[in-house]
Amino acid sequence: MDPLIPPAVVRVDARDADVAALLERHFQLMRSQSPPESCHVLPADALCSPEMILFAIRDNSAAVAVGALRRFGDDDVELKSMHTAAEHRGRGLARQLLRGLIAHARSEGIQFVWLETGAGPEHSAARSLYTSEGFSTCSPFGDYTADPLSIFMTRRI
Repeated sequence: MDPLIPPAVVRVDARDADVAALLERHFQLMRSQSPPESCHVLPADALCSPEMILFAIRDNSAAVAVGALRRFGDDDVELKSMHTAAEHRGRGLARQLLRGLIAHARSEGIQFVWLETGAGPEHSAARSLYTSEGFSTCSPFGDYTADPLSIFMTRRI
């Protein structure tokens, strides 16, 4: 990948082999970092449901970053399954992907993006990214309940 050309954020299917492999890595990592009752990661098949839209950044035809939007309500989406492959971190791919997801949501008339992420040190980079992109902490939303291992954030777009 040419470092001067920003990577493209494209819609993908969770059943694509490269996407499924990256989603499985994400699923296993999240399950290893939180107890089941505090882990809200979705398996790949759940990302195939109609309320989900999945995106990826590919490098040499392989997915290296993924993220999804789950629509709920008329004006709201939840950010789900944001993950960049460990060997591709530090290149700005997560920021590029997040901005692409927000741009898509805005084009669909969405007004608010919500997310849940971990509260531990292993999630500090994610929280820093979200804060730097205008997200602020909020109360639990949707079906979530307060959990000391979760941080809830939102942003108006």
